[in-house]
Amino acid sequence: MISSWLFYWIMNDQHVTSLLTQNWLYGIALIGAIVFLETGLVVLPFFPGDSLLFTTGAFLGLSGISPVVPIVIITAAAIAGDSVNYSIGRSKIGQFILHRKWVKPSHIQRTHDFFARYGGAAVAIGRFIPILRTVVPFIAGMSEMNIRQFIIYNILGGVLWTSSLLLAGVWLGQVVWIREHFSLLVAGIIVVSLVPVLLHFRPWSHK
Repeated sequence: MISSWLFYWIMNDQHVTSLLTQNWLYGIALIGAIVFLETGLVVLPFFPGDSLLFTTGAFLGLSGISPVVPIVIITAAAIAGDSVNYSIGRSKIGQFILHRKWVKPSHIQRTHDFFARYGGAAVAIGRFIPILRTVVPFIAGMSEMNIRQFIIYNILGGVLWTSSLLLAGVWLGQVVWIREHFSLLVAGIIVVSLVPVLLHFRPWSHK
């Protein structure tokens, strides 16, 4: 399956850095596409976008490449992804997805509770939380959240999420220890990013 291939590709830091090394602009475009899929398709909540962005930022820092263009491309992809997800949730497709239980009921309930606590700001805050990052815009659409309000929080969240993770990676990429142990750092980030994925697929989560 395409989702399985993408997940494997993301989890292998050598694939990411190799592509960026060969053609960083093409690599950024592909990373933007993956971010779009993670945020735009509610059935793909397990993509570890955080580690991907951080790894990309670290590569940019190590390579001395300006992060401006990558931030613009990936931010646009993230905003577009949430917009598509919102539209899906607002349409009849959203009801079909719920009926088929392609999204775990526990994730739906968790997102509803998240909305009840944070209101419209959940769209921006949810960017920083794996799983919720994908489900929040879908629920926003289903609940018919005011589109103008959604757009504002969508843009705000997209800009903050992508720029903060990419710039954090860029900054750490300047640190001598990071330069010398880049593979070790990436491996650690991937392990941390796998935690929500493992929780997503844990045996008892399907009961």
